[in-house]
Amino acid sequence: MRPTIRVIAVGKLKETFFKDACGDYATRLANLVSKFELVEVTDEPTPDGASAADEASIRQREGVRILAKVGERDYVIACDLAGKQLESPDFAQHLMDAATFHSASTFTIVIGGSLGLDHAVFERSNFRWCFGKLTLPHQLARVIALEQTYRAFKILRGEPYHK
Repeated sequence: MRPTIRVIAVGKLKETFFKDACGDYATRLANLVSKFELVEVTDEPTPDGASAADEASIRQREGVRILAKVGERDYVIACDLAGKQLESPDFAQHLMDAATFHSASTFTIVIGGSLGLDHAVFERSNFRWCFGKLTLPHQLARVIALEQTYRAFKILRGEPYHK
């Protein structure tokens, strides 16, 4: 299985250590898939003390930008605290099943900004993935998503990967 992997993330990485980690996993992934693409969409500024309505409006505007980058036939995995937690081998199997049963050839992993994702992104998603119940900065979530996707492809290829 050599699909296209697209990661759509809200905002740009500012810290060098996050950029370096993402760059490393992007390079590793690019060697295992037919194409790897990282798409950053602009994040909306969130004023201190924003109301719930303001936050919903911010998520909605970011969601529009995200969905504009999602292909019609993409298998969309939305990172979500309310999503399903999977062990690494189970995530690998989930990707294989999606490729087999949904004819998925492009997997798009979506990582929201500091306020999370809009409901429209969840509605478009095929799967909602939770890394655990911890709240993570979205920059770190990007590193984790790339690392776990890389690990999944190593598992699917039957290749060793450090534990």
